[in-house]
Amino acid sequence: MANKKNSTKDNIISWYMEFVLENNHQPKSVFSFAKENNFEEADFYKFYGSFEVIEEAIFSEFFHHAIKVLEKSDEFKNYDSRNKLLSFYFTFFEILTANRSYVVYALENVKKDLKKLKTLKSLKSDYTKFVEDLNIERIELKQETLEKIQNTSLKESSWIHLIITMKFWLDDISPSFEKTDIFIEKSINARFDLMDIKPLKSIIDFGKFILKEKINFN
Repeated sequence: MANKKNSTKDNIISWYMEFVLENNHQPKSVFSFAKENNFEEADFYKFYGSFEVIEEAIFSEFFHHAIKVLEKSDEFKNYDSRNKLLSFYFTFFEILTANRSYVVYALENVKKDLKKLKTLKSLKSDYTKFVEDLNIERIELKQETLEKIQNTSLKESSWIHLIITMKFWLDDISPSFEKTDIFIEKSINARFDLMDIKPLKSIIDFGKFILKEKINFN
């Protein structure tokens, strides 16, 4: 009897992706999956409770791989929030492209409503935390409830934007997905331009001055 293979998290993910791409469906059972790949069934459960859990973990792994790549760059550490987000998008979609066959398999049948896909649950958590940590400049509301609403709105709108971009990429048939690159650059720049609070800050400061000085316009 051949010795059992070393079953790391990465190995199990690779074997799982290979299986579904060759068969276009999940394995019939963890037992059959482990037997086919010559590793102990119990080793699967050290990392994953089910095939649904491993599918969710795959997209989270794509995210963390993108972050690892970015963190190796000294330039990235010095970027402002806009360029950090742009860099993340380009890196993340390079990883999706390298695994496009699997991503299409996982998302194609539900791409009309990716927001409800449980497979993306961990990715959403990882990504919205990343956006929160970017410390994108916002209006100082100085009211805890309003600040929480503002923070939640930013994270949710950022997640929706990522979902929309993934849908665009799934439908993109341009060479090297160059239209997706254009979409990323233009849409993120547009979002940051719309969120530019400097003009609004000036208006608020002017309003405060007017109220303080009680200028008589009559």
